[in-house]
Amino acid sequence: MSLILENIDHVVNGEAHIEGVNLELAPGSFNVLLGRTLAGKTTLMRIMAGLEQPTAGRVLMHGEDVTGVSVRRRNVSMVYQQFINYPSLTVFDNIASPLKLAKVVPEEVRQRVHDTASMLHIEHLLDRYPLELSGGQQQRTAMGRALVKDADLILFDEPLVNLDYKLREEFREELRELFRARNCIAVYATTEPNEALALGGNTAVLHEGKMLQYGPTEDVYHRPRDILTAEMFSEPPINVVPAMVSGSEVTFDRDVRFPLNDDLKTLAPGQYQFGVRASHISLTPQSDDDLEIEVRVDIAEISGSETFLHVHNDLFHLVLHLTGIHEFAVDQDIKVYFPTHKIYAFDHGGGVVHIPKRIGAQ
Repeated sequence: MSLILENIDHVVNGEAHIEGVNLELAPGSFNVLLGRTLAGKTTLMRIMAGLEQPTAGRVLMHGEDVTGVSVRRRNVSMVYQQFINYPSLTVFDNIASPLKLAKVVPEEVRQRVHDTASMLHIEHLLDRYPLELSGGQQQRTAMGRALVKDADLILFDEPLVNLDYKLREEFREELRELFRARNCIAVYATTEPNEALALGGNTAVLHEGKMLQYGPTEDVYHRPRDILTAEMFSEPPINVVPAMVSGSEVTFDRDVRFPLNDDLKTLAPGQYQFGVRASHISLTPQSDDDLEIEVRVDIAEISGSETFLHVHNDLFHLVLHLTGIHEFAVDQDIKVYFPTHKIYAFDHGGGVVHIPKRIGAQ
């Protein structure tokens, strides 16, 4: 089964929530909707499911126009952020509820519930009630109810956002394995670029109701179509530095400049915006063509085993994503190293005009 969205608009009280979205999802594909809060992810999934109707455009499933078809007449399941389970029903009955509504014979219900519970590692919890479960177990129960239906389309609206870090890591790995064995279309919404990368599959980047780019996740990440996609698909957002390209060198100002390397020699002279990911800027030289820049520390954010270091000079601000704990004093003068071979170049309109050949790690 394929799912095609054709020129989808969704307008509420004169405000466009979705604008001109075209998207084709292949049978058996795992797809991520990546965007900030209010980007339109949930609205788009509700249109896919038939919970809302588009203002303009068509939704095609199996090649058939289902734009006006209600969710009850579509073979669709949805998993939400919150753990939506029936508190008065056991785990078994929660998972079995869509099968019972469809009047599936009891023996098949038992078999499918046990198979689904086993797949989600909650078969030992089938006699318990939701209030007796941990948060992770409750979310597995909600997912079980969505999966047992054997739907053509399964929608996940930020389902892991309320779980702790370790549980989220486990779920991501399991989700990838889960959908390798199914022929349904899965759509997963998230605000987190790193989650999209961890899940793989394909990613559609959304911003203010518009789809910026869609394709294989790693390809969209490494080869953004424009500066906005690069910013959306970076955590923290990609560093952007204005620069001037002349015949032989790149100039940030009179003091910060470097000769054009082989990668950048194709750029015509003129003004550009250079993008460098936070994880590519370092505290020590990593390559012969790293550019040394003197900066002043704004703040060092330590998060677990990572440090987000915010620095600036008279021209621009930078953020470094460093592995490990690094402590710096506010206003401390330090040197950082800018990898000129990992630069993205964007033109005046924000379109990408250069993608580094040696992209390297995230």
